Amino acid sequence: MSPIALPAQHAVVLHGAKDLRYEERTLWPPQQGQAQVAVVATGLCGSDLHYYMHGRNGDFVVQSPLVLGHESAGVVTAVGPGVKNLVPGQRVAIEAGIMCNNCNYCAKGRYNLCKNMRFCSSAKTFPHSDGTLQDRMNHPAHVLHPLPDHCTFEQAALAEPLSVLLHAARRAELTPSSHSTVLVFGVGAIGLLACALAKSYGAPRVVAIDINPARLNFAREQGFADQVYCLPMVDKAKTTDEQLRRAKETVSAALSEFDMPDGFDIVFECTGAEPCIQMSIHAAITGGKVMLVGMGARNVTLPLSAAATREVDIHGSFRYANTYPAALALLGSGKLPNVEHIITHRFALQDSARAFELLAKGRDEQGHMVLKVMVGSQ
Repeated sequence: MSPIALPAQHAVVLHGAKDLRYEERTLWPPQQGQAQVAVVATGLCGSDLHYYMHGRNGDFVVQSPLVLGHESAGVVTAVGPGVKNLVPGQRVAIEAGIMCNNCNYCAKGRYNLCKNMRFCSSAKTFPHSDGTLQDRMNHPAHVLHPLPDHCTFEQAALAEPLSVLLHAARRAELTPSSHSTVLVFGVGAIGLLACALAKSYGAPRVVAIDINPARLNFAREQGFADQVYCLPMVDKAKTTDEQLRRAKETVSAALSEFDMPDGFDIVFECTGAEPCIQMSIHAAITGGKVMLVGMGARNVTLPLSAAATREVDIHGSFRYANTYPAALALLGSGKLPNVEHIITHRFALQDSARAFELLAKGRDEQGHMVLKVMVGSQ
């Protein structure tokens, strides 16, 4: 009796820095507790770009061929044994983190801190877990989330970065009833989603700071921010004291421009850049909060006395936990106007290398800025 031939599929596989290959792979059936998903849309993220450009993301080095992508949505095509909550044909968002459900952090509902977390498209653990830049993938059913009727696949792919902001907002106690004023450093995709979330919560004032005039104009014109401020380009400070002094002076000028000299209730720092982190402490009102969302400089000199004497709380924020249903509901609600405009470019799966090159350049051949690039069949 001849063996049963398994179907094939295609995946975009990273073998090293800028070595991205469109390969044929065996399509295995879903195992116990898994569902198989035909991936329709994947948003490319900064961490994906680091892996593509350098073969690593910080300390996490690609040690074996890895499929990138983790901001995704698709359609269930098959379910494995024991799966009761999903059926073929169902539209779902793919939550890329697979927690252990067996540690203290998971028991407390803080599974984003799970030490045994396996995250699709991350080289932190070995063997690596493949991401979503493939035709179909098998994934645990408990981290597949049904889409609301009015949520598109591309919007659902934004549920992953939006979850980062939902988690940060919860830590900052930003709610529809808090009436908090909000300042956002950095208006890339994450910063724009921070603005959009604050607006959806009815924040009375949402402003943004960046060094990129085009992105700031976009944020204002699309209604993400009420007002924007472009940081001046200056030479690097020669000493730490000069850097800290300059940070305070620069953000004081921005606060004057916003007519908010005392600062903002909540500051979302979405750049990871040391000067912006320093400025964020001075940008927060006395008793306010700074949310560290951006990942960048590993070691930062902070004006801690300015934070301590004014009781400015500095909160770290890492990924997300228990956010996907809320993110998808918000994306399908129409309460994030123009959120789909964050998606500026689209590519087919086989053109993923071109998509990464475009993301790295930041502008297309026509001079249009690049924010969020989508890859997939939609």
